Amino acid sequence: MTLIEQIAALRIEIDREIPLIDSAEAADRFRLRHLVKKGTVQSCVEGLRLVPREEKPLVGKALNELRTRAEDAYATAQARYEQKSETATLDLTLPPRGQRRGAVHPITQTIDRLVDIFTSMGFEVAEGPDVEDDTHNFGKLNFAPDHPARDMQDTFFVDNEDRADVLLRTHTSSVQVRVMESMKPPIRCIMPGRVYRNEAVSARSLAEFHQIEGLYIDKGVSMADLKGTIMAFARRFYDENATFRFRASYFPFTEPSCEIDMSCFLCKGEGCRICKHSGWLEICGAGMVHPSVLEASGIDPTEYSGFAFGFGVERVVLMLTGIDDIRLLYENDIRVLSQF
Repeated sequence: MTLIEQIAALRIEIDREIPLIDSAEAADRFRLRHLVKKGTVQSCVEGLRLVPREEKPLVGKALNELRTRAEDAYATAQARYEQKSETATLDLTLPPRGQRRGAVHPITQTIDRLVDIFTSMGFEVAEGPDVEDDTHNFGKLNFAPDHPARDMQDTFFVDNEDRADVLLRTHTSSVQVRVMESMKPPIRCIMPGRVYRNEAVSARSLAEFHQIEGLYIDKGVSMADLKGTIMAFARRFYDENATFRFRASYFPFTEPSCEIDMSCFLCKGEGCRICKHSGWLEICGAGMVHPSVLEASGIDPTEYSGFAFGFGVERVVLMLTGIDDIRLLYENDIRVLSQF
């Protein structure tokens, strides 16, 4: 049988099969029989190279018509039965899906709650720029010129043709300086906001996160006032029956400095995963404002004294929720955020 006769016989076979395509499955079987690489049409194409040159135009035309006939039949059947399949899955009697309502992000919820507590204690809210200069971020906070925090490994510096001291603030303490420069004591403010540090992103740290700091300056302010303020806040925010311990520490802008621990409000001091089985949670760093910081901001340290404190908001959220990976707060995973 010549190739032209094979094509004619295959054309009769295909024409006989086309009316029998009555489902998406039948259409796919038709495709697998005739239109794939090892199908009947392709076998005729491969036989074309053995046809004498003078017969190739006639045979090639018949082969093209056969291919077109098979492809059109499959495309028509596919469109028909895919449309029927989609229509069949649409049940117009089903009730509509309710709209999913959004919620305030857990970090924002925490900041709002912190602000509510401190404002009820007489603190005002102060804000400052995220892009700072070295003077407000380091210089007036008593950081030595060779302090490691000034190094590029910790700080994001901003390219500026005119200045080399522009950076993204590494703490909201820069807002404290601006408040002291613009206000006269008594000063009682908190400073919530984003801060930026050149740190490796991990389950416990981010390069961009939130802090909230507090500042109180007046005549006769003492360490007792600091202790009373922090303990009153923590008992309202965490646990009204909490106990505390103050550990000596060091910060360039406070003297004396301390870190404050609270008995774990989850395990009641018995030890758990959140407190690393110590029974204690570190809640903030604090101290009395260094006289050099007061003086650099235009406040007489012989007349006024004050205290400052600060902590990371994300750390607070992790303690309250039990989330063990800080990155989950920023990945917009609805499975996490819908819990708040």
